[in-house]
Amino acid sequence: METKIWLSSPHMSGNELQYVNEAFATNWIAPLGPNVNAFEKSIEHYLGESSHVAAVSSGTAAIHLALILLGVTNNDEVICQSKTFSASANPIMYLGAKPIFIDSEKDTWNLCPILLEEAIIDRIAKGKKPKAIIAVHLYGMPYKVTEIHEISKRYNIPVIEDSAEALGSTYNTIKCGTFGDFAILSFNGNKIITTSGGGALITKNETLKDKAVFLATQARDKAVEYLHSHVGYNYRMSNVLAGIGRGQMEVIDQRVNQRRKNFEFYKTELQHIEGITFTGEPEGNFSNRWLSTILTESSKMRDDLHKTFEKQHIETRPLWKPMHQQPVFADYPKYVNGVSDDLFNRGLCLPSGSNLTEADLERILNCFKSYFAYA
Repeated sequence: METKIWLSSPHMSGNELQYVNEAFATNWIAPLGPNVNAFEKSIEHYLGESSHVAAVSSGTAAIHLALILLGVTNNDEVICQSKTFSASANPIMYLGAKPIFIDSEKDTWNLCPILLEEAIIDRIAKGKKPKAIIAVHLYGMPYKVTEIHEISKRYNIPVIEDSAEALGSTYNTIKCGTFGDFAILSFNGNKIITTSGGGALITKNETLKDKAVFLATQARDKAVEYLHSHVGYNYRMSNVLAGIGRGQMEVIDQRVNQRRKNFEFYKTELQHIEGITFTGEPEGNFSNRWLSTILTESSKMRDDLHKTFEKQHIETRPLWKPMHQQPVFADYPKYVNGVSDDLFNRGLCLPSGSNLTEADLERILNCFKSYFAYA
């Protein structure tokens, strides 16, 4: 049986082990230490824009902390992009708040500015001004930063910029992860760089970073005894995993370049096929192409392609199922235009890892050839 080709598998640089061994050699096997500090500094240097970074256990934890720091509590409303992974929305529920789901626009597949403003006006008319907006750079494609943040400022509603999939992407040459009142990153095993499991909270305010670290380390007050005046969380990143992150940050630009090459390979080889289309890059956008995606002409074609790849031990995946279609969120308000439903019905994510070989890409291409019967 042929080796399985994964959708997006971890890709080690070789230097990660040096930092992990340092953690073992110095006995820093804890959720603090030199690797954590150095990993945060490397991200801050990479992002620029006076960023302050708190390394935590996951991107989900980072969103949860951001919501807490913005004062979101029980019965508050938080606007959330519907076309995303559930981790964008789940932390709203942790706090007893209510998610308000907003559909996408067709250019970037992200939060629709028109619907966003309509929803804000409607929620205010209903007596409940939203406390925050969670906007996602889907598959590494920047959302409409200028439009979304103009609306944010107009109504004085802060933005949590979900950059879980967008490390290395830019908007007008400025790195994603630096636009929101808070931003988050994910270093899950399938992301463009990984710490096995992990994430980061980003802010331009060092005091807020310190508050996030405080909450992420069980909110232990400075006292000889274990004293707690706030509810805390066990969210700090391990010094061992941060060592992996340090090695990964050394090759981030290479990883972005390779993912973009994968996308260009697919586009070059497949763009002449009737029934398949690719997303472009709107002016000002630079996507890391975390995942290469296609739109097919029908849900049947999408499903048939998925099955064809599955038989050849090649992992593909439909685009994220919108949150407003998820059973757990079925009863929450939604402002939809049909875009994300259509994307889900026709979209397919292709293998996109930076460690794909030429042979892997040829196997993938041959699957397309067998399905469409072209030479």
